Amino acid sequence: MKNFAIIGAGGYIAPRHMKAIKDTGNTLIAALDKHDSVGIMDSYFPDADFFTEFERFDRHLEKQKRLGNKTDFVSVCSPNYLHDAHIRFGLRIGASVICEKPVVLNPWNIEALMEIEKETGGEVFTILQLRLHPAIIALKEKIAAGPADKKYNVNLQYITSRGHWYHTSWKGDMEKSGGIATNIGVHFFDMLIWIFGDVKANTVTEHTAQTASGKLELEKANINWMLSIDANTLPEEAKAAGKRTFRTLTIDGEGFEFSDGFTELHTKSYDEILKGNGFRIKETKAAIELVHKIRGNK
Repeated sequence: MKNFAIIGAGGYIAPRHMKAIKDTGNTLIAALDKHDSVGIMDSYFPDADFFTEFERFDRHLEKQKRLGNKTDFVSVCSPNYLHDAHIRFGLRIGASVICEKPVVLNPWNIEALMEIEKETGGEVFTILQLRLHPAIIALKEKIAAGPADKKYNVNLQYITSRGHWYHTSWKGDMEKSGGIATNIGVHFFDMLIWIFGDVKANTVTEHTAQTASGKLELEKANINWMLSIDANTLPEEAKAAGKRTFRTLTIDGEGFEFSDGFTELHTKSYDEILKGNGFRIKETKAAIELVHKIRGNK
């Protein structure tokens, strides 16, 4: 059984990490969040210690280490702009780290974190759950088995409506979230690079607080993409059906469906990490570099 600590326990994604820790037979010994609306912890680890102040959280983990109750993993579920600092903290206390997307906002932070990995002996893993989706794995295998010189035409459109709160929160702050392409799109860009190869060209046609779009050339694909949190961009049929989310991915005009199968992917991610097969920080670099360039071309 491994001991886990979570930073960002009050966030949207933290319950998936709590479930993954429990489902893999491990335990949460402490959690941190500046907000105290974390009743969800009772569903998973009611005996875990909870802190709203980082200094008390830090001292508690140090004390537990002296008592022989070392933290093996720190799960980072905090806002994007804090990931780098919180990963460094986890490594410095002798733990390995599992970090949500995007692992960092700036590509140069990846090299620095890899150096700290070497210094501390800890490892940084990231959640790239789309790479574990059965339909996406099958697509990657199909593309790999296809003609080596074939170039696919891909269209990606992802609209996930958000209310006014979004722009007041850290997610609406470009400096803190990285903007739409980073906060909403980094998983999709990682998936596309993983399947179709390295980035050859990147053109941004729009990048506002609500919508981003562009063209991307990869080794084996030409991609048109659009991401949005604006409900006004939803297709009329989606609006008529009362839907607030719309996703479509086509490859050479043929729709590719991967809406289902997400329920257990965080648990699968943790399981692979604990087996030594997790996605290391260096594997995120191509997608982080891309969204950083997109952000620079806003």
